[in-house]
Order: sequence, then structure tokens, then C-alpha cells
Amino acid sequence: MFYEDRISVATPEGVTLEVTLAGVGSRFVAGLVDQILRTALLVSLVVLLTVAAHRGGLSGGVLEAVLIVAVFLVQFAYDVLFETLASGRTPGKRWTGLRVVRAGGAPVGFVASALRNLLRVIDSLPGFYLVGIIAVMVTRNNQRLGDLAAGTVVVRERHRSVALPGPVVPAPGTPDAGQSLWDVSTVSAEELATVRRFLDRRATLSPAARDRLALEMANRLGPKVVGPPRDWEAEAFLEYVVAAKQARQ
Repeated sequence: MFYEDRISVATPEGVTLEVTLAGVGSRFVAGLVDQILRTALLVSLVVLLTVAAHRGGLSGGVLEAVLIVAVFLVQFAYDVLFETLASGRTPGKRWTGLRVVRAGGAPVGFVASALRNLLRVIDSLPGFYLVGIIAVMVTRNNQRLGDLAAGTVVVRERHRSVALPGPVVPAPGTPDAGQSLWDVSTVSAEELATVRRFLDRRATLSPAARDRLALEMANRLGPKVVGPPRDWEAEAFLEYVVAAKQARQ
């Protein structure tokens, strides 16, 4: 039987998200892809530095020191830069549909990423990431030692649209997008406030948490709203619920 490890993340909007954790297999594949890319980058740097050293007359000691620094920067900075600037995704993680996030669902920052990747040295001991693999298998949230220290988890991304009941109305972009036809009378003030809080802070969420939170809220409000077309993106649906509610005030 196949199963997925999940954790529940409570958001300030009062919605609990279920996040699917990455397992050993998918993390290994992502790591392998990233290591291939790092190796290709290192080989290119070695060739360039060697050619530059010969043309510039650098001594062997200086070349060796430069190569050591280059190896460290590639092995360490590669993951930190991608995780910090690409919303927790290295090329390998992007290819396998994985993402690094904080344990509470927030995007991973520079300090957390740097810490989890510095401890990669310990996770890789005594070879083939044995310590890290064991840690992922025995910890509750599939975390290696670096994740435990940094308070991060690796999750699997899933993008889904929400199917909503009701007749088809004009698409977004046309005059008032059919908002006047929407019946939002059963959406309470508290629910509307929750949606507005989410829309105000969505830019601070990781894409995975943002998508899941929007989907959860849209699924809850969908049966209460009559009028929107089917198969809307969840976040667009929430935006137009707010607009329809405002249009009736």
C-alpha cells in the first residue's frame, strides 16, 4: 500500500493546510539532478581557472587555493541561492516538484537555508548521505539534521483548480466580470474578512502554501456562492468573491 506523509499547518486565516512531505526517493532524485549540475559547473570552472592560471602565470599554490574556494562556493552557495531566490526550489527540486519551506509554511529565508546546507556536511556522512537518509526515515516530518536545525521541511507541490457550481457568466476582464450576477449573500462578514486577510498577505507566503490555502478557502466558499463559472483558479475566485461582495454594499 502506498501512502503519503502529511503535516497540518495552521495559518493566521484560521485555515489548516495539509502539506505532503517529500520522501527519501524524491529527495534523492532531486539531489542527484542538482549534483550533476553542480559537477558540470565545477568542471567548467576548473577548466576556465586552469586556462586563466597558465595565461596569467599563477603559481600552483594560488591556483589550488582559488579552486578550493570555488568548490566551496559552488557546493554551498548553489543551494542557498536557489532556495532563497527561487522560493525554496533548486533546479533538481523544481524538476521533481519539491520545495523547501519553513515548518510553519512560510518561505525559507537566507539564514535557515544557510544553516540547513551547512549541516549537509554531517548529513552526507559517512557517505551517500547515510546520516541524512536515516534521519529522514526516522523523524516525524521527514527531516534530515539540517532541516531539524533550521526548522524547515521539504514538501511536494500540487497545483489544482477548484470546480465551482453555478451557471457560466462572462469571463474576467469583461465589464464587471458578471459580478452583479453572483449571489454572495450567504458569505458571512467573518468569512469575507478571512479572505481579505489572505489576499493582503499572500505575497509573503510560499507558492505551495499560497496555492493550498487559496484552494482550501475556495472549496469552503464555493457551495455558498451562486454564479461563478466552473473550473476557476482558486485565488481568482476569492478575488471576485470580494469584488462581488463590495459591489452589493
